[in-house]
Amino acid sequence: MKIILMEDVPALGRRGEVREVATGYARNFLLPKKLAVEATDANLRNLEQIKRQRVREETKAREDAQAAAARIAALSMTVTTRASEDGRLYGSVSAQEVVSFLERNGISVEKRRVLLEEPIKALGDYQVGVRLHGDVTASLPVSVVRE
Repeated sequence: MKIILMEDVPALGRRGEVREVATGYARNFLLPKKLAVEATDANLRNLEQIKRQRVREETKAREDAQAAAARIAALSMTVTTRASEDGRLYGSVSAQEVVSFLERNGISVEKRRVLLEEPIKALGDYQVGVRLHGDVTASLPVSVVRE
C-alpha cells in the first residue's frame, strides 16, 4: 500500500515522503495514529504543500538553533567544588548541572542533548558540546576550580 508520511517515523522515513508499506502495517498502525495518509491522487497533489511547510519549519528550527548556539557561546560556566590535592573532584560535574546552568540563563535543552560522555571528575577547563539541532552544535566552556 502506498502512503504519504505525515510525521517522521523511525526506520521508515521522514515527513512528506511517499513509501510502499505492508497493508496491515498501514491500516493497523500508521493510519490510526495519523502518522501517514493513503497516497491518493488528491493527497499526492497536497504533497507539495506539505513539503514547502516542512522546509519552512526546518529553516525556522535551524535559525532558532543557531541563535541559541550564539547565546551559549557567549556564556561561560564556572563550577566551584571540593577537590583532593592531586586535582580529583570529590563529586563530579554532570550533564544535569550543565542543563541547569543553561536553564538559569534562559536556554532550554534536554539532558540527552549535552555531549558529555562521562561526568567531569577533575579540575580544569573543558569544552562541553550541546547539540541543538541536527547540524548545529554549540560549545560551552566549563571551568572547574577548587573551592
